[in-house]
Amino acid sequence: MIQVEHISKEFVSPKKYPGLKGAIKGLFSNEKVRKTAVDDISFHISEGEIVGYIGSNGAGKSTTIKMMTGILTPTSGQCLINGIDPSKNRMENAQNIGVVFGQRTQLWWDLPLSESFTILKEIYNVSDEDYKDRMDFLNEVLDLPEFFDRPVRTLSLGQRMRADLGAALIHNPKVLYLDEPTIGLDIVVKDKIRDAIRQINEQYRTTVILTTHDIGDIEELCSRIIIIDEGKKIYDGGLAELKDTYGTSRRVTMEVRQPELFRKIDWEEKLHADESSIETELDDEKNLFSVSFDKNRIQVSDIISSVMQISDVRDIQIQETELSEIVKAIYRHALKGR
Repeated sequence: MIQVEHISKEFVSPKKYPGLKGAIKGLFSNEKVRKTAVDDISFHISEGEIVGYIGSNGAGKSTTIKMMTGILTPTSGQCLINGIDPSKNRMENAQNIGVVFGQRTQLWWDLPLSESFTILKEIYNVSDEDYKDRMDFLNEVLDLPEFFDRPVRTLSLGQRMRADLGAALIHNPKVLYLDEPTIGLDIVVKDKIRDAIRQINEQYRTTVILTTHDIGDIEELCSRIIIIDEGKKIYDGGLAELKDTYGTSRRVTMEVRQPELFRKIDWEEKLHADESSIETELDDEKNLFSVSFDKNRIQVSDIISSVMQISDVRDIQIQETELSEIVKAIYRHALKGR
């Protein structure tokens, strides 16, 4: 459905100089500043996939989406959406895509929501029969009837996001671009939006590209994520593979009967581990002994066995690295080169 082949986008702007003299100099200078927003990115997305496209602010996510929607033309490379070049066939491409921006709306502010939908029906040449079928489905999954006749300006943020999602789906697009669709929403409305996206994908095989900073959206909806940083793709794969590749840290916490016995033990020596791959913590008040370790270097069974040789263990809890922590580390460039 989506083929992105070695696309890059470079922005060129006049060089600016500080102060009044600099402003005057800038009028006569031909010097240019080149900024590469997207640098040689390639990926393929199949029909019916829900893919998370994530990165820190300024990484190049929005620029990529704008090239995929036809708003921007790539400096080099090629992008095809359902076989269509978006920058060369914008109107034809627009019939195949739907877009939702969390901080913008495509609805008419002073019109009732019902009239906005009617206008969009005419813009996309949706037949009366298709419109009725589509609205029956959207009313069911998005609960639109409760505010369908109210002006858009009177809607709450959660209602407007549901309305915007419905508006993007009026013409049954093959590809849906979602940019922060749950930003600022409470937990209940977030769940409704996520359920709606899931149902739309399952029933119509709609391909969904999700750009978000909410890790909950990624874990709930996406089977695959693409991570970009400084305009370059640094990861493309499943969530489980990401955790296996980057989430090597694990923590085991045990409730022990005699915590005082653990104070003077050299755990690096006992487990034959170097200092960088293990860290221990003792909580005397709660009788808890915790070990954070690199699962590629130390087996959790060895830790538990060693602890049980010292004291009885009442309870054991094992924690994997959270996806949010892995993504934070990637954003901080802490995992580059791994």
